[in-house]
Amino acid sequence: MTVDTLQTQQQLVIRQRIRLMVNQYEIHAAAPDGSEAGLLAFAQQKRMAFKEQVTLYSDDTKSVPVFGFKARQRIDLGATYDVTDAHGAPIGLFRKNFKQSLLRSTWHLEQPGYGEMIGRETNTVVAIVRRFVEALSWLPYHFDFVLGDRPVFSVVKKWGLRDRYIVTIHDPRLDRRLVAAMSVALDALQSR
Repeated sequence: MTVDTLQTQQQLVIRQRIRLMVNQYEIHAAAPDGSEAGLLAFAQQKRMAFKEQVTLYSDDTKSVPVFGFKARQRIDLGATYDVTDAHGAPIGLFRKNFKQSLLRSTWHLEQPGYGEMIGRETNTVVAIVRRFVEALSWLPYHFDFVLGDRPVFSVVKKWGLRDRYIVTIHDPRLDRRLVAAMSVALDALQSR
């Protein structure tokens, strides 16, 4: 995958791989019918990390890192995560709003020169049920990220045996690396 190829995408399909000890994700371009059209990146959550970290690679050989995100501090409920390119240059950041997330998960996402976006679960009932019935964490969910009142992207978790997400980007100025990082984080960090 090249960053240029990723930046042209209007829709992504993210699929979690089932692994015993580590979270892994495949990020695909989406075909017009919503199916997977080609691997764009492969993500792996770092095992036993002192600070939460996920690196996204060009493919599943994990030989070429492309971008990633890492917590600024030890894992906590309101941690801020920096998203950086392969050389460590900042792309943006995100953080969970712990207080607002007690009933309905809420995230804040920032891209330099763009403004602060806010992402929330759209269905309050599903959010509450998922919170209080841990066995139902597999329920699908839908997050809309907005800048002011303007939609910028959405992430929809689909029904299925494996976690699968459809990410739709509404604003072409949005850095797709930031969108991909936030989308992976919704799965990897959602239960915290």
